[in-house]
Amino acid sequence: MLNSIETLAQSYGLSTQVLLLAGIAGGSLLLFVGVASMLTHRDPASVRLAATHEARKRSRKDRGILKTPAEEAKGIMKSFLPKDLAQRTKLHRELAQAGRTGPHALRNFTLVRIVLGLVLPLWLLLIVFASQNFGFLFPERFVTWVAGYSSMSIFQSLSILVAIGYWLPLIWLRSRVSERKQRITESFPNALDLMQISVEAGLGFDIAMTRVGNELAEIAPDIAFEFLTVQQQVQAGRPRQNAMRDMAEKTGVDVVNSFANVVHQSIHFGTSMSEALTTYAAEMRLYRELKAQEMANKLPVKLSGVMAALMLPALIIITVGPVVIRYSNM
Repeated sequence: MLNSIETLAQSYGLSTQVLLLAGIAGGSLLLFVGVASMLTHRDPASVRLAATHEARKRSRKDRGILKTPAEEAKGIMKSFLPKDLAQRTKLHRELAQAGRTGPHALRNFTLVRIVLGLVLPLWLLLIVFASQNFGFLFPERFVTWVAGYSSMSIFQSLSILVAIGYWLPLIWLRSRVSERKQRITESFPNALDLMQISVEAGLGFDIAMTRVGNELAEIAPDIAFEFLTVQQQVQAGRPRQNAMRDMAEKTGVDVVNSFANVVHQSIHFGTSMSEALTTYAAEMRLYRELKAQEMANKLPVKLSGVMAALMLPALIIITVGPVVIRYSNM
């Protein structure tokens, strides 16, 4: 077999490695095309039924959303989830704050962490095995570098890859939570002003929140989704106080939590919603102004640290340099 491959490579003026890699690439491409054609070739009636099912599913999801209870882990998945209920609740809350509110969000996130924690070490073992047994497929420098790996080095690398694969999704989740909180914090004052204008124009609170959610669906989809979810839950029969509290927990933003408290107190004590929103909007403008002033006041302190870090080495060289040169000459 190898002799025939070498003969074919020589006839075309190619090396054996290039010919083998081309054959592997072509076989992989053919396999992918065959599997893809098998999976995508479906009966037209089945395609239409699937499209109808997806449309109905999407309409149910858009229409009516009482939050689906989270599915409890069973079997082997229990061993990978946090045992403490507080930790599981915290992870659920972080997933909700990142926009992952489905009933299987925790299970899918845990599966991703497990798969990454296993796939990355397996890739390393596969590369080491292939370089030791099929070294002609790799460059000589790479084979020499892998051959210099001791068993302890491989074990340390595997441990590092397991840790990276298991903790990297958690770092990604924290970054998504931070980004979503920032987007909601930046877009909420505009949503509050629109709410105030709508209520002062004579709309009810529920209609005003729905109108604002629809208006901001393209500009600020995060806060629009939260507003529309609250109204859909209220229309489905959930108490407004619980829906607003759930919105505050899912966003994790202080201003949204304060807004939920203002709305609850206004409805509970029977005060004017328009006056409450006007007062809170004025407080929000003052808060944004104070926040901007705080950031402006922090800027000179931050700049002084950067300037000191950049200027001190130059000053030290200018002052001490001539003395060092004179001493070395003497």
